Parts: sequence; structure tokens; C-alpha cells
Amino acid sequence: MKTYIYKSRKKEELYLYLSKKDDFSEVPPSLYGSMGNEPIFVMELELSPDRKLAREDVNKVIHNLETQGFHVQMPPTNDLLLQRERTGQLH
Repeated sequence: MKTYIYKSRKKEELYLYLSKKDDFSEVPPSLYGSMGNEPIFVMELELSPDRKLAREDVNKVIHNLETQGFHVQMPPTNDLLLQRERTGQLH
């Protein structure tokens, strides 16, 4: 399944995955507005259940894309940032 990933103009590390490129019609206006309107296109990605994503469960992303047309990747929490720093995954 293809997905199109956009980043927020307002919030660091807030990403929006869409099932259709540049089609924000399924995204709630409040979410769209919180991203600074017109989020920035980052990349196109082919998703499958065996593909690993850095911070998201790929099956949850696929489910959300199929059922609502989008998926939101929230910025990492402070706990996650501390964990990534301890394991050397934070650059």
C-alpha cells in the first residue's frame, strides 16, 4: 500500500500519512489547521505488514489509512526521547 507522508509546518516531528497524494479531504479541519495548513510533502512510501517503521506500528498505520484515509504520527514524548538517548538512537 502506498502512503504519502507530510510534515507539519508548525510542530516538529508531527507527520501526516495519507492514502492519496495531496488529498486532505478526510483530514479533520482542526488537525489540518494545527499542522499550519498545507503540510510539507516529505516522501512516498510503500507499506506492507513486514516493513518496519522507526516510530510507528506499520499495521496500525495501514489500518488507519484503510479506514479513515490518514494516520497521524505524533512527536515523541519526553519518555521516548530519553529512552532513545540512552540507547544511542537520538542524533
